[in-house]
Amino acid sequence: MFEVKSRVNGNEMLIELIGQLDTGAAAKLDAEVRPHLDVPRDVIFDASKLVYISSSGLRILLAAKKAMDFAGGTMKVINTPAPVRSIFDVTGFSDILDIE
Repeated sequence: MFEVKSRVNGNEMLIELIGQLDTGAAAKLDAEVRPHLDVPRDVIFDASKLVYISSSGLRILLAAKKAMDFAGGTMKVINTPAPVRSIFDVTGFSDILDIE
């Protein structure tokens, strides 16, 4: 099961990722995030409650990063648990995304 909670506060958008971000959940995340990526802002993904991320989820994060780079904003992933961090490391996404 996956849940996404987001809120925009001025120039910042905080997106909480909760549960398993698999192929089915990636579409839900994309629908939630994509409409907010056309203006320069700081997009912060809080992964503290994320237990798994699939290649589809990684693709959504990469698309968000590219959109923010294009729009002149920033994007980072914070509070990344060790199991999810290892997926970022193995796939090379640790070198592409700002992960804390």
